[in-house]
Amino acid sequence: MKTAQLSGSLRASVGKKDAAAVRNAEMVPCVLYGQGEQTHFAVKRNDIEKIVFSPNVYQVALDIDGKKANGIIRELQQHPTKGTVQHVDFYELSADKPVRVGLPVRLTGSSKGVMAGGKLMQVFRRLNVIGLPKDLPEEIVLEISKLKIGKSIRVGAIEIPGVKFLDPANAVVVSVKMARGATKPADDDDDEEEETEA
Repeated sequence: MKTAQLSGSLRASVGKKDAAAVRNAEMVPCVLYGQGEQTHFAVKRNDIEKIVFSPNVYQVALDIDGKKANGIIRELQQHPTKGTVQHVDFYELSADKPVRVGLPVRLTGSSKGVMAGGKLMQVFRRLNVIGLPKDLPEEIVLEISKLKIGKSIRVGAIEIPGVKFLDPANAVVVSVKMARGATKPADDDDDEEEETEA
């Protein structure tokens, strides 16, 4: 998993009035929890929004007034109209404790079915997994070159060492459906409609 660096400062007090003052100073109130006592701190809005508004999932290396910790974003609050980040909950990681996270799904290759006129359907943009921090990849890469019309890749067909998938094993992640004007190779006559875990 990619790592981002983030510096923060401890908050002297916690409450709505204090949180409002933090936000007025272009900072974002945060909390770190999961291993012992909670730590309340604030980070620069620009710094946290670079991490939040990214397609990547980051393990965040935090430096809170000298206290070092690794965490992942567990919960995020945004302004209802402006969309700006209002509050962030970080879950502190431990090297020997599994953590649950949603990983982005990236497709690679050119599907045979799409080249024959089929329509590519990506059902999941992210998949929920659990594993030790060291085993978690940056993303889930699916090779779709062999995917023909009528075929699909299901969650149960994806294997990543040390990582367990939390979504149903029979859930379709990506498939190629028949579209108007699509053609199929002659050797697909018998199994075109059969769903496989390619």
